Amino acid sequence: MKEALQAGLAEKVYVAGGSRGKAIAEVWRAAKSARVPVLEVSRRRLEELAGGLRNQGVVGLLSEVPYSSLEDIIAAAEQRHETPFVALLDQIQDPHNLGAIIRSAEACGLHGVVVTSRRSAGLSETVFRTSAGAAVHLPIAKVGNLSNAIETLKKKRVWVVGADQDAEKTCYDTDLSGPLAVVVGGEEKGVRRLVKEHCDFTVRIPMAGKVNSLNVSVAAAIVFFEAKRQRDAVAGT
Repeated sequence: MKEALQAGLAEKVYVAGGSRGKAIAEVWRAAKSARVPVLEVSRRRLEELAGGLRNQGVVGLLSEVPYSSLEDIIAAAEQRHETPFVALLDQIQDPHNLGAIIRSAEACGLHGVVVTSRRSAGLSETVFRTSAGAAVHLPIAKVGNLSNAIETLKKKRVWVVGADQDAEKTCYDTDLSGPLAVVVGGEEKGVRRLVKEHCDFTVRIPMAGKVNSLNVSVAAAIVFFEAKRQRDAVAGT
């Protein structure tokens, strides 16, 4: 919530009456600095406003979050004098997964995240909270056709890799150090067939246990961090 206030994305903040603690005090200070009204309500009313989602005694009413464009993300890489490093999310529907992926993407230095306009979670308060504020700092673009976005990136000489547990090569055996877009599939179907066909290649995460799949946000983080490791090695950092 503090990050949303600092970014000017919160219109109003509700706090459970009698709530105390360092985190609540920080929200009060951030709201005062941003000139955003804070209303004390009953715990019951706060739960209603939260819609059944977990909260820490505070709920924010967010204004409509402005999305970036794919061009903005590419420009962000150019401004940092870096080769593009992008995540393409193919219908991630759980806001907790979306928030966790955005958090990992920001931590790995990605220049932006692309989501689909249909069958995808939007930028809600849950996403902001789960991302630990990363959603404020990372450009997020929404596109109607992910395959078209892939082709746009290819024209910019960006290699597109799909995360797929049926892939022959693992993410550790593949060169991920150059201009890169990582495609991560939705919770139920993974990367859709038509989207996968537009990828340059696919990689999998080697599994040693009896469980043959990971939560999508965990899988995304593993691929992101491996790509970061390789990019850092090339850059000598």
